[in-house]
Amino acid sequence: MSDADGAWVSLFSGGKDSSWALYRALEDGLDVRRLVTVHPSDDSYMYHVPATELAELAAESVGIELVDVDPGDLEAGLADDSSEQGDDELEPLEAALETLDRDLEGGIAGVTAGAVESEYQTNRIEAMCERLGCELFAPLWQEDPRELADSMLEAGFEILIVQVAAYGLDDSWLGRTLDCETLAELEELHDEYGVHILGEGGEFETLVVDGPHMDRRIDLEYEREWDGSRGRLRITDAQLE
Repeated sequence: MSDADGAWVSLFSGGKDSSWALYRALEDGLDVRRLVTVHPSDDSYMYHVPATELAELAAESVGIELVDVDPGDLEAGLADDSSEQGDDELEPLEAALETLDRDLEGGIAGVTAGAVESEYQTNRIEAMCERLGCELFAPLWQEDPRELADSMLEAGFEILIVQVAAYGLDDSWLGRTLDCETLAELEELHDEYGVHILGEGGEFETLVVDGPHMDRRIDLEYEREWDGSRGRLRITDAQLE
């Protein structure tokens, strides 16, 4: 479908993993012309869920046009099993990429993804790229989580924790910045409770509010919502500084 000089598209939520994949792609000189954000329903198997509406601000700061993908009538949990739901959730994304492949000059040469360890996600994205006839750039795949986190901080990423859902993470974690002190605490929680240091199992979700690939920082106002075992930030205002 595409040629070597075609466009690259970044699967983008505004979270740290997809932002790192985008940053690495730009650093490697890949011609990223679109960011694609899927806005799933709660408890998606395939996608980062919270605060995806802020991806528009992040895209504006990065300076790359954003394409929003509406999952349509699909409701999480209606499929008979997780495998079937994952396939169903991929359909709107693949349809959006097929449209971009037709519309972008040279078609889609490749797609970036921020998967770290999830074979569930990565296998489906790889298969989708094969169907689209394009490459997959997944620079976080099977890399050491602590080394990845350190690389993000060294590059200048400012990462905010916007949702938590794991034993050992209470409401005090909501709104915390991911820094060296936070990482040290997460390593302790990993040893004690099995919490993934990058939140790969959904233990926590993040938003990158600033980074070297962004022209302006995202300034947020928010309230904490906590139900006793999990919580999230409810964003009340967001703008670029």
